[in-house]
Amino acid sequence: MAHVEGQSRYQATLYPETLDEVIAADSAVRVIDGFVDSLDLAGLGFSKVEAEATGRPPYDPRDLLKLYIYGYVNQMRSSRRLEREARRNVEVFWLINRVSPAFKTIADFRKDHPEAIAGVCQAFIKFCREQSAFGGEVLAIDGSKIAAVASRKQVITQKKLAERDAAIERKIAEYLAAMDEADAEETPVEPAKTDVAAALAALKAQRAELQQQAEQLVREGLKQKVLTEPEARLMRTPRGHQVAYNAQIAVDAQHDLIVAFDLTNEGNDLQQLHPMARQGKAAVGSDQVIAVADTGYSNGAHGRQCEQDGIKAIVPHAERVNPKGKQYFSRDQFSYDRESDSWSCPAGEVLKLFKTSQTKQKKEYSTRACPSCPLKSQCTKSPRRIIVRSFHEDDREAMHQRAQADPSWMKLRREVAEHPFGTIKWLMGIPRFLVRGLLKAKAELALSITGYNLKRLIAIKGTPALLKALKPCAA
Repeated sequence: MAHVEGQSRYQATLYPETLDEVIAADSAVRVIDGFVDSLDLAGLGFSKVEAEATGRPPYDPRDLLKLYIYGYVNQMRSSRRLEREARRNVEVFWLINRVSPAFKTIADFRKDHPEAIAGVCQAFIKFCREQSAFGGEVLAIDGSKIAAVASRKQVITQKKLAERDAAIERKIAEYLAAMDEADAEETPVEPAKTDVAAALAALKAQRAELQQQAEQLVREGLKQKVLTEPEARLMRTPRGHQVAYNAQIAVDAQHDLIVAFDLTNEGNDLQQLHPMARQGKAAVGSDQVIAVADTGYSNGAHGRQCEQDGIKAIVPHAERVNPKGKQYFSRDQFSYDRESDSWSCPAGEVLKLFKTSQTKQKKEYSTRACPSCPLKSQCTKSPRRIIVRSFHEDDREAMHQRAQADPSWMKLRREVAEHPFGTIKWLMGIPRFLVRGLLKAKAELALSITGYNLKRLIAIKGTPALLKALKPCAA
């Protein structure tokens, strides 16, 4: 039995196929084409939308944007990889009409239009809403660290600078001791003396540079700085400490579509609850929403702001432990009396308010009975135990009680919010940004989210329905 045979690559045909006939009717590339054609690129901030009358013709920004969205949907983020695809991939031939931009042109387009690219992501979120793809009732909020371009070797801190300075001082002392020893024994050879002098000069130059970096940290009020990417920060990740950014998303629970996103250089999520919930609420267009997040977002002040904006926040707080050691009483073993604004300790003593900080939004309570208390050894090793209560403790506790009352909220959060990040990192291949700087990295995150949402929306609505919805926009 013969094999299935195709056509000879050298066979000419009388009626050749058009490129459009090669692309399947339900291909995702058609949705990318229709969506980009529906956008007002000039309004979003893209340059060269209208070509100049004179000079060398530029590439159409629509073609470059289509190429990037296609790349991020198909795990191709590198400008060099996209350049190759533009010369060999039939779908890309169809999408950008067989133009072949060089990798530098492709890379510069992403670098030069970070805000406009973020606007494209927002435009696709708006399109998802117009297609009734959002439930608009529950939002799951989550964050994830994504590595920056810079290496952790480029991170400087006061401690690191002091260690390097001490090492250089030791080397300088060793060189000087060696020179003194050589002078004591005999007259040194001139070339050797020159080499030692040059080495000493290099070490002193390094020490001066370290001193400048230390002064810069103090002047800018920073605890750390990444020399080659100042906006990035050294953050704790599942893989250890990495130079990274903190990506934030809010996901609608109905179809797991991302409705809001942001990128920060803060190492934790403590200040992200209200901004992400408010942005997500505006995106889905609901008057009232429920926002669910994990313990990293437990912030009473943000809980109050969410309530004022029509957002019911469900966020558990972390288990309270005594930072001084497990052998001491935790704060949960003290009871608070709202009427008298005081605390009762396990020994039955009353801790009264003695300090209020408007700047740090907190109150501190203590008692003079600590020195003679029989339980002091189980409570604190300090002269007295101090209990700290935030101004917004009640709001934080209210969010926690909602989470405790129905554990299914946390299960829903894991299912809804963690899946998109897994998919985005899979689409990225290696979860590391390719561009430097917070604004440019945010644009790359926007492209990843656009790719994720596009794949989800096609799975939900189907290509024919989306193309039908995009036709009036393109017209």
